[in-house]
Amino acid sequence: MTPEDAERIHEASLGLLADPGVRIEHDRVYERLLKAGAKPGADAHVVRFPRDLVMECVGRAPAEVHFADRRSQGYTIGGQNTTRVWSVPGMNILRHGEHRPFTSTDMADVARLLDRLENVDAVFGLSLDDVPPRARDVVGLRVIAQNTTKHVRVLCFTPEGADALCEMKRVADGAWFSVGFTAHGPLRWTNLALEIFARTAGHGIPATVNGEPTAGASGPVTLAGSAAVGNAEILAGIVVNQILEPGRPCIYNLGLAHFLDMKTAIAVTGAPENHLLAQISAVMGRFYDLPSCSWVSTESMCVDAQAAMEKTFGFQAQMSAGVSLIWGVGQLESELTFSPAQAVIDNEIVSYCRRYDRGVETSDETLALDVVREVGIGGSFLEAEHTLEHFREELWEPTILFRNRREKWDGQPLDAAAEARADELITAPRKPCLTGDQEKVLLDIERRFMTRL
Repeated sequence: MTPEDAERIHEASLGLLADPGVRIEHDRVYERLLKAGAKPGADAHVVRFPRDLVMECVGRAPAEVHFADRRSQGYTIGGQNTTRVWSVPGMNILRHGEHRPFTSTDMADVARLLDRLENVDAVFGLSLDDVPPRARDVVGLRVIAQNTTKHVRVLCFTPEGADALCEMKRVADGAWFSVGFTAHGPLRWTNLALEIFARTAGHGIPATVNGEPTAGASGPVTLAGSAAVGNAEILAGIVVNQILEPGRPCIYNLGLAHFLDMKTAIAVTGAPENHLLAQISAVMGRFYDLPSCSWVSTESMCVDAQAAMEKTFGFQAQMSAGVSLIWGVGQLESELTFSPAQAVIDNEIVSYCRRYDRGVETSDETLALDVVREVGIGGSFLEAEHTLEHFREELWEPTILFRNRREKWDGQPLDAAAEARADELITAPRKPCLTGDQEKVLLDIERRFMTRL
């Protein structure tokens, strides 16, 4: 992607926003857009977005977004900040060879696991099969908060649930959780998505604005064409958010885009085309001076070589592209399934990629010419003080990969070692993640919400 490519996608998207426009399936948001300077389109609830309005609203969104948590000072993405990596949403769990719908007990276990994986920066909500569908966001946030102090990305299922989530925010300082929604394209924002944005506005809660075209289905089969459609959807979503809450932290997310496999009708997630679209997300995010987001997944049904191949390339390609925020830890089966063992492996992959991306420092200290002269021709650096001072920082150390002689190997393959490590982390003793008062507040909000269902 060159700057000229980014400019062409930008201009193409502005053209789509002006003609035919985007369907806004929400009366109040529709009226507010018209009041802000947008124009009615040819069909009901279609809005045409003038260039000046789009760029004014994009300019209101901050270039950096801070994510609070309940363990430290949180962290910031965008600009020159480090790429952050999160877990994923999903519907099913694969654990100890059993594949089944995800439950609230699984959510507690997964949150405890992710809390202890040092390369995972936030915990994503999952769909809880044992909870009524309209309550899965509220119950999910409470369960996650009980089991991790990391930042939480909630799944929003209903407008009423969004209200309860905003109540829950007060148990800790800052935006310790964030929200987001996806355009159901092409060129369409649903009433539910817009209502979630509207009800969570005014609280400083970061919002991920997702364009998720499927090339060949909800977008042109050509990647540039799908990128133009997805970019238009995202820009429309950012305009909406900035009108609802000027200055709201927004994350630009074109990295969820897929393509339709013409043999199987599967929306593919682990192919090279996915990572090219993620690269476009990074480039367009920088073009608009916004943090970017993407997703790493695999079509594999289990923890195997296919998952390792697709996810390793995905994390490395997307981190090297400069994506601000990558989802993907633990994902299998085209974004449908979470695996604790895969999460452990993904944590290792991310650590590996972070070391690679850190590169090589060239300085007097690292060139170590004085040390070379001191050791001399034919000498050994093993005893040198310089080696002791630098090897831990310089040399990457795995946590579950095997690095030893064959006689030291117990015969256990990586997937089994990862499953055992996941079990160990889930069951390890832990300190409470909430105070008694915080837990009471969350449970009270949840109970009141449940009685209104």
